[in-house]
Amino acid sequence: MFKLAVLPGDGIGQEVTEQALKVLAATREKYGVAYAVSTGLIGGSAIDATGDPLPQETRELVTQSDAVLMGAVGGPQWDGSEKKVRPEQGLLGIRKLLRLYANLRPVKCWPQLLEQSPFKSEKIAGVDLLIVRELTGGAYFGARGLKERGGEPCTYDTIEYSAAEIRRIVKAAFELAGERRQKVTSVDKANVLDTSRLWRKIVMEEAAAYPEVALNHLYVDNCAMQLCLNPAQFDVLVTENMFGDILSDQASVLGASLGMLPSASIGEGPALYEPAHGSAPDIAGQDKANPLAAILSVAMMLRISFHNTEAATAVERAVEAALHQGLRTGDIWTAGNTCVGTKAMAEAVIKEL
Repeated sequence: MFKLAVLPGDGIGQEVTEQALKVLAATREKYGVAYAVSTGLIGGSAIDATGDPLPQETRELVTQSDAVLMGAVGGPQWDGSEKKVRPEQGLLGIRKLLRLYANLRPVKCWPQLLEQSPFKSEKIAGVDLLIVRELTGGAYFGARGLKERGGEPCTYDTIEYSAAEIRRIVKAAFELAGERRQKVTSVDKANVLDTSRLWRKIVMEEAAAYPEVALNHLYVDNCAMQLCLNPAQFDVLVTENMFGDILSDQASVLGASLGMLPSASIGEGPALYEPAHGSAPDIAGQDKANPLAAILSVAMMLRISFHNTEAATAVERAVEAALHQGLRTGDIWTAGNTCVGTKAMAEAVIKEL
């Protein structure tokens, strides 16, 4: 029996997670998906209940599970510079606890939603890419501090990567490309940075083990431009932590809404699945949130952790069918379509399943 830890989190995270679980339940009988759910607290809701954004009970729950499905964390009631405990500390804590080193951010421009993108339809038609971002190294985790230089304060953040950290994320990217369209674009700044030169060297070494996968290299600034000029050229992009953070946010604009974007974080233990959007406290509890990113995160979980490609594909096709019917939540609605709520959108996906 597959053990699934569910952490609904805060705001709309609770609503979209509830609907995503209903979709997962709809795969039980037809696709043989057998699992047991245990629920825990994270983020602001955990602070309110325990004073800790990642309480010990949740730590034990997730480490004893096969996968984790999470909503979103945060909200204005926990914001403020005077707050020593923040919901986001729970997210960073669980990444460290589960040793999650690769963030997978797929970006698909659904044919039914092309007009919703700020990009011209002909630029984004056919876009279906996956950004593989390294999560544990780089400037976010290197040495940092404040010193004095020339009588003035000077601060620094150090980009650090070991060969082993680079090799494991690159291997993950090549494996994923082998299951897709067999093309990897490695993004670096090897004309400037020593870490990028080591990155590129290891990428080329690993490429030898995947002769069926085409490889090309782009400097990060050129990659950012190419995501605007010709995003359909990309299949799998792999890059370091800060570059991946920036490029994945840029690429998210290609699609219609953050409400359509799932994500997964994989590592040495249970994988973590969550929608790319935040907790959206302004619409929480109003049945307005788009549940499709959470539902598509379940599809990623079915494919990666459950190893059930048939069920994952069925969920993705059911989402596409619901969109084809003209059903839209508020974030992707245009005149001529039918605006529905969180629950109704999920019910339409389940009906298609």
